[in-house]
Amino acid sequence: MTETPAATGKVRTEEEHAARMKKKQAARAKIEATKTREKGLLIVHTGKGKGKTTAAMGMVLRCIGHGKKAGVVQFVKGALQTGEKVVFDAFPDLVEFRPMGEGFTWNTQNRVRDMEMARQAWEEVKRMINDPTYHLVLADELNIVLRFDYLPIDEVLEVLAARPEMKHVVVTGRNAPQALMDMADLVTEMTEIKHPYRAGIKGQPGIEF
Repeated sequence: MTETPAATGKVRTEEEHAARMKKKQAARAKIEATKTREKGLLIVHTGKGKGKTTAAMGMVLRCIGHGKKAGVVQFVKGALQTGEKVVFDAFPDLVEFRPMGEGFTWNTQNRVRDMEMARQAWEEVKRMINDPTYHLVLADELNIVLRFDYLPIDEVLEVLAARPEMKHVVVTGRNAPQALMDMADLVTEMTEIKHPYRAGIKGQPGIEF
């Protein structure tokens, strides 16, 4: 990021700016030269802020763009038609999109049924993880079912730890278990600063779903 005069209190000439950026470029290239490994990443999106699923769906789109196959399994969600499903359904060879929930627990009000649906969804996640044709697997809202003990955390961690070396797995949802975050390669916490819902604005197509 280029420093602005307002931030530094100093106005640089074009030559000074170019020289400064050249040094930054060299420093960045030196850092990049040390990054030589490739591996399948375990990625966790958690936190109370909006954007966990949205960011994960963006990675699915990147997979499509690179001609790589992605699998999406949605825990909890499923009763609502989403814009992303419409898009992904247009790429059946590159995305398998499986909404396998029946709604949030406060709507279903049936713990036994919720646990059955969570198990079915988890079996699909495991299938995709073990299928070499999938480059990336998204377990959307898995953290929710782990929070409510609908699946054994030890089983989930064991499967994720044993995944193929180059398999990328993304897990979303609030309240990610500490053990999952400890295992992950990348953890992002979405922090809510301001949300229109607090001002009485309902979820809208193209934004929330």
